[in-house]
Amino acid sequence: MNSRFLKGVSHGIPICLGYLSVSFGFGITAVASGLSTIEASIISASNLTSAGQAAGVGIIETGGTLLEMILVQLTINIRYALMGLSLSQKLDKKFTTPHRLLASYGITDEIFAVCSSQKERLTPAYMYGIILISMLGWVTGTFLGASAGQLLPESISAALGIVLYGMFIAIVVPPSRKKKSVLFVAVGAALLSILFKYVLTDVSSGFAVIICAIVAAALGALIFPVSDEEAE
Repeated sequence: MNSRFLKGVSHGIPICLGYLSVSFGFGITAVASGLSTIEASIISASNLTSAGQAAGVGIIETGGTLLEMILVQLTINIRYALMGLSLSQKLDKKFTTPHRLLASYGITDEIFAVCSSQKERLTPAYMYGIILISMLGWVTGTFLGASAGQLLPESISAALGIVLYGMFIAIVVPPSRKKKSVLFVAVGAALLSILFKYVLTDVSSGFAVIICAIVAAALGALIFPVSDEEAE
């Protein structure tokens, strides 16, 4: 059990280091939006979702409703449910229901990718190891970023705050170069976002995110349907 836990920790170190730098930007953004260092750290410890946290902080800053928050988080984070279903096919028999519930807390894009690449069955110890070290990197980076955001000049804080958005761009660009469908959806969502930002200003930021995501994804599915060969 200890060896598998340590193996999970070792596999999670690169994720931890990546999270440390990216969450630093989230911490700065959260403090700039009016949250305290402790509040920002609690959000990171309880969510582990970069896009969801960024959108959530925006809703908090603009005084959005709980309904907005729920719908935005559901829209952005529904992919984690699909990842969980996929990983459930690789779980060891030791993964009882309590273990599944605990492990579901730490299913992120990066952890999912690493776990999916493992040839052997996933044990609870391995999952806890990779989740623990990754979570510590995310929360620590948030705490450091939020603390720095209260001390650094506003110009520097603003510059460092774009780190989180840089990660989003880095995620989208590679698949966009390979698939026109991904490029279409990304550009479409961006154009719709600009429309809500400067024209349809009466729509709150939370509902704007929901509409942009659903409309862009729906248009992408209609214009670029997945063929039977690709599905298989």
